[in-house]
Amino acid sequence: MWFYVQRILIPYQEADAALHSRPRGNLSDLYPRWLGTRELLLHHRNPYSAEVTRDIQVGYYGRTLDASRPEDPKDEERFAYPVYVIFFLGPTIFFSFTIVKPVFAWFLVVLIGISVFLWLKVLHWKPPALTVLILLLLTLGCFPTAQGIKLQQLTLLVCGLIAGCAALIACDQLVLAGILLAATTIKPQIVVLLIPWLLFWCISEWKIRRRFLYASVVTMAALLIGAEIILPGWIGQFCNALLAYRQYTGSGGSVLETLLTPFLGKVLALVLVVFLIAVCWKTRHAPAGSHQFSGTLALVLAITVTVMPMTAPYNQLLLLPAIYLIVGNNSLFQRKNPLLIIMSLICTLFILWPWLASGGLTLASFVLPSATVQRAWALPLYTSLAIPPAVVLLLLPNILAAVRRSPVAP
Repeated sequence: MWFYVQRILIPYQEADAALHSRPRGNLSDLYPRWLGTRELLLHHRNPYSAEVTRDIQVGYYGRTLDASRPEDPKDEERFAYPVYVIFFLGPTIFFSFTIVKPVFAWFLVVLIGISVFLWLKVLHWKPPALTVLILLLLTLGCFPTAQGIKLQQLTLLVCGLIAGCAALIACDQLVLAGILLAATTIKPQIVVLLIPWLLFWCISEWKIRRRFLYASVVTMAALLIGAEIILPGWIGQFCNALLAYRQYTGSGGSVLETLLTPFLGKVLALVLVVFLIAVCWKTRHAPAGSHQFSGTLALVLAITVTVMPMTAPYNQLLLLPAIYLIVGNNSLFQRKNPLLIIMSLICTLFILWPWLASGGLTLASFVLPSATVQRAWALPLYTSLAIPPAVVLLLLPNILAAVRRSPVAP
């Protein structure tokens, strides 16, 4: 997979950019956030301003974008994050970005590796050492990981925070878990379903779990108040930046809407959310260390990737707990219903296809010219959009079994 990204996908993108005079700079999604943080803390400049946006474009693309050039990228790379992200990036502003960039990349590699072990703990799965090694290699060698590290996406940081939060909940460290949950809101669209579920789970056993809510609220209040002190009125500017982002990138459709139609996608998304609400209601009293809790958590994240208006592959790292839960279920293909077996095989093929295709392209690169292989650059991504709903389908039998074992409300 990494050979495919480094020697096939990136060279194709570079050749295509040169052909269409499309600018390519450092292409680090960390850079707009890093530069905005530096300008705000060191020079007291508004990171949401047009002037800072132009400076970001010079670093990210190599020059400012020109609306008169139809081939120029549409993504203006504005500072479209809550301003309290500066509290996480503040220590990096005293270093050159040429140093920050590789250090952050290796930090993400380590964080994803640790996340593998955290999710295994959350799911109460203790596979043999060889299986753990395989899971680690496949997780670090999947396209979402490769893309996220190459783009230096903060989504990977949030995925690590979510894994840490879940592991702390499983260990009954609710205060620390609440702090990490508040930190995940630097990417609010990712936790738009997770936070309501965890807060509802907390309220359902208030006397036992209230520390979690207290820690989350206090930490969130500290982030918001601190951000307001540093940049008064930032919330309105952040909302405007989000609206502008959806307009200039044309984003807004979910995986389901892209695969089907906007109408059918919304209808199916509504059905999945209603089903999720029913599962959350049934498992609201489940102890933190139970299979019911971990299964519901995996379902929440899988449905998030499926129904939220985001289709970038790096978001699929949220599917890790669901995939591990599926892999750890030895009865996946032992069902008696032939239709279920066929569906399981198809869904599994969707998930495995990126590795099969990238492996085929890697072998082809030894016998075919580079230009020929690069023309097939999209082959490993053919099933990318189908992977989230496939994971949800494979997860459903585990969830239904867990729901039937859920504790009865007192």
